[in-house]
Amino acid sequence: MNRRTLFALPALLAPAARAAAQSLSDRDRADIARAEAWLGALRSVKARFLQIAQNGAAAEGTAWIQRPGAMRFEYDPPEPLLLVASHGQFFYFDRQLKQATTLPLGSTPLGILLREDVRLSGDVTVSRVERSGGLIRITLYRTGQAAEGRLTLVFADNPVELKQWAVVDAQGQETRVSLYQPEYGTRFSSRLFDFNDPRFREELGIPQ
Repeated sequence: MNRRTLFALPALLAPAARAAAQSLSDRDRADIARAEAWLGALRSVKARFLQIAQNGAAAEGTAWIQRPGAMRFEYDPPEPLLLVASHGQFFYFDRQLKQATTLPLGSTPLGILLREDVRLSGDVTVSRVERSGGLIRITLYRTGQAAEGRLTLVFADNPVELKQWAVVDAQGQETRVSLYQPEYGTRFSSRLFDFNDPRFREELGIPQ
């Protein structure tokens, strides 16, 4: 599977066409407020995920999210990829290539989800709200930073619950990540989000 399309987060760093923002209705604002409230109440979740690239290639794995500030996405074999977000950084590790990339947590729209105080306004611009099939889709980007990429959050409508997100790059290539079998409210070991773990350092050949 193509590394660039397999992994959703780096795609957000590609230049993206600026979407024309729609005029938000009172209903749109109410749904945005409901989404904000759900995200703000989320402390932790462990879930399986399914990622589908524009070309239909798929990968699965397990995700851990602990707000604020921590996330881990571990892909099932044979995919060798691992993402860890903590301490203000995204750590992207390819075990097969033995390559690691570190990005600022605030450099992608997805970092918005890991903030202590989630607000889909101010330094976040909502460009579109859509509803269909019992789902609410909220498309957004960091205000003044649309070139970083666009993020669409997909929520179940009743009750509100995050089900999926999608990113779109400059070529219109979309990558979707769906969450299923969620387990909420578990406390995770801090080691789970430690990208200075000696195991990674050994694989990369970094002296201990």
